[in-house]
Amino acid sequence: MSIIIFFMFFACSKDEIATNENTDDTSENTDSSDESNDNNSIDTADWSLITHSNDIDPNYSEVYDDNNTVRRIDIVFDSSDWDLMLEDMSSLFGTFGQGGPGGPGPGGFPDENPIFKPADIYYNGLQWYKVGARFKGNSSLAFSWRNGIWKMSFKLDFDEFEDDYPEIENQRFYGFKQLSLKNNFDDESLLREKVASDVFRESGIPSPRTQFYEVYVDHGAGPIYFGLYTMVEEPDDTLAKSQFSNDNGNLYKPDGNGASFSSGSFNQNHFVKQSNETDSDWSDIIAIFEALHSNNRVTNPELWRTNLESVFDVNSFLNYLAVNTVIQNWDTYGRMTHNYYLYGNPDNNNKLTWIPWDNNESLQHGKMGGSLPLDFNVVSNNWPLIRYLYDDPVYRNIYQERISNVINGAFETSYIQSIYYQYSSLIESSVLNELQGYTFLESSSDFQAAISALNNHAQSRANAVNNYLN
Repeated sequence: MSIIIFFMFFACSKDEIATNENTDDTSENTDSSDESNDNNSIDTADWSLITHSNDIDPNYSEVYDDNNTVRRIDIVFDSSDWDLMLEDMSSLFGTFGQGGPGGPGPGGFPDENPIFKPADIYYNGLQWYKVGARFKGNSSLAFSWRNGIWKMSFKLDFDEFEDDYPEIENQRFYGFKQLSLKNNFDDESLLREKVASDVFRESGIPSPRTQFYEVYVDHGAGPIYFGLYTMVEEPDDTLAKSQFSNDNGNLYKPDGNGASFSSGSFNQNHFVKQSNETDSDWSDIIAIFEALHSNNRVTNPELWRTNLESVFDVNSFLNYLAVNTVIQNWDTYGRMTHNYYLYGNPDNNNKLTWIPWDNNESLQHGKMGGSLPLDFNVVSNNWPLIRYLYDDPVYRNIYQERISNVINGAFETSYIQSIYYQYSSLIESSVLNELQGYTFLESSSDFQAAISALNNHAQSRANAVNNYLN
């Protein structure tokens, strides 16, 4: 394995991260003005109902949830399109390898996403055609680009260019419209994104499915190994329909001060709709604010709980809160006003349900003040979904019960350590084959050290939970 000689700590302010880090999918930048579309037909020889059509249900067994295999996916760009993508990145983040946050030079984060360009996708001997592909992320993307590391996350949208190429109308990847290839930034174990999502789902919390993939990119000179990635299911694609009864409810991606749910902070711009976008009605979000901050929280707690539970799936949130606090994920609600979704579950009177997102910073104490303690003694009223619920004796008892369930279930020490062993053995060769300039590891020993840290963390969390409950 080649070693990155230059690796600097990526530091940005809390406000920068809270405002900008995950603006990834709030707006898309599609640049098709330079497409050479002369109405010539595309040879779609590999197209089939099962693999390419939207007339079938998503095939999870093919794309996700195989924990015994590292899959390979190839992304092939025309060299001119690749050059345009790099020019766009330079305009957004400055010159490749010239610093910024995490290094010297210009800093900051752009408000717009990198451009989509058409690429051909190859998987399992089959081809997908003119797939929209772009770089994905914000702070992680900035760090990679500005420090000269090509291992950048990608977003794939399989019918992004269907207007230009009618042959690919409603093209899907085994039933999936979008795929997110996460680069496992700031995670030398390369396991956190997957393991955290697994723990959430095993604990009964709606959460994206994940899968390890080796990613190869060909931008004109043959395939280059970009490294081991984690494929993550997009919530606004298939998650709602697969983990709820249907996808007709409102799906929000909160980000910004209003997403703290602090008193008087509501702003509809901080709750970006990922579904039903043309419906200018945020009454379901507003209802949570009203119920949460009602004066009866003090005067009549029973009525307060009843009203809150009528609009918000409190039971599911307490379950999430228990898991998130046990496994330790600092980069989300309680520290940051992002990295979660809300979905109005049609099967539960459209109550908004919490969906965790972006878990690469989990399974560690973390930065920016670190992960929240089990008793939330550092949490102010600015985070009322934690502060108010924990202060209520009924909800606190439920939370404590759920904590016990987590540490004796999906995050039981010997069990999760066996998962770490299984996954680390599975991906080791893929990780150690990463090349200089396409990895975040400084040396091969970093990987094993990170796995050891995860095992130690699991034991320390069991001890912490035991001390808290007793």
